[in-house]
Amino acid sequence: MQTIYAFKGGESDDFSKDQKFLLFSIDNMYSLYLLIISLLLEVQKRAESDLQKKQRKHLATKEDKDPNRKFVNNEVFKLLQDNIELKNQLEAYGVNNWELDSEYVDVIFKAIVNSDLYKEYMQTRVSDFKEDKTFVVDVFKEIIAPNDKLYDYIEDKNLTWLDDLPTVNTTILKLLRKVKRSTTENHFTPKLYKDIEDKQYAIDLFKKTLLNRTAINKEIELKTQNWDSERIASIDFVLLQMAIGELKFFPSIPVKVTINEYLEIAKEYSTPKSSIFINGILDKLVKEYAEAGALNKVGRGLM
Repeated sequence: MQTIYAFKGGESDDFSKDQKFLLFSIDNMYSLYLLIISLLLEVQKRAESDLQKKQRKHLATKEDKDPNRKFVNNEVFKLLQDNIELKNQLEAYGVNNWELDSEYVDVIFKAIVNSDLYKEYMQTRVSDFKEDKTFVVDVFKEIIAPNDKLYDYIEDKNLTWLDDLPTVNTTILKLLRKVKRSTTENHFTPKLYKDIEDKQYAIDLFKKTLLNRTAINKEIELKTQNWDSERIASIDFVLLQMAIGELKFFPSIPVKVTINEYLEIAKEYSTPKSSIFINGILDKLVKEYAEAGALNKVGRGLM
């Protein structure tokens, strides 16, 4: 949607650069994933460093000399530390942000230490894997994911990351909830695309929407004759272009899936009334396509 919205050329223009940007933006989501997952590693390192500093104090207390190591020895942190595949990916993508911007690690670490979650967790010195996992899941969900300063940092680093952040946070939360002692090496290095067809879908939707823009625009104009064109939000127009393209050129995608998907995107990115407007236009078009036998959907239940 964003790439098509930004495209200013016509159907005959070369849009290879725009396609390259589209794929780069999608690939960049994985970089954000690695950035956030590596923050867990850095928080654990920060906790270890904090204990070592206290032990080296000239006037170290009994607690400083024999600290509660439950947090730094958390088994989920250990799994992340020992994951060679994750380490390789962090190196391959050059993820070293927290070495340069360590103040954000401190912000998250202090927020954790000052939380009731931490205080309750640290009431004992030993734990099992289940307790360790529950603690890390809760910390990520309640402290790391919603942190405003972390959000501002991500926004400053890459504007496209803001749209990716909810998906990345949800993915990390799912991985943490599913982690086991016997988890495989690739558990924390999930694939960005489900398969090659998944990636090809993004390319095809982009290209087919742009290549059929003139015909699609005419269909939209015929259904919005009673609307002042300036009153139609630009995002709504792009979403209608994409939805019509998907209805006409992607036979394996069910009609309901297409409509529901674009209504959700409209609710997230456009005006309060956009989803109602888009639903009305698409509903009329689907009925016309069905009557004319133009909905070439294959498979059961796709209508």
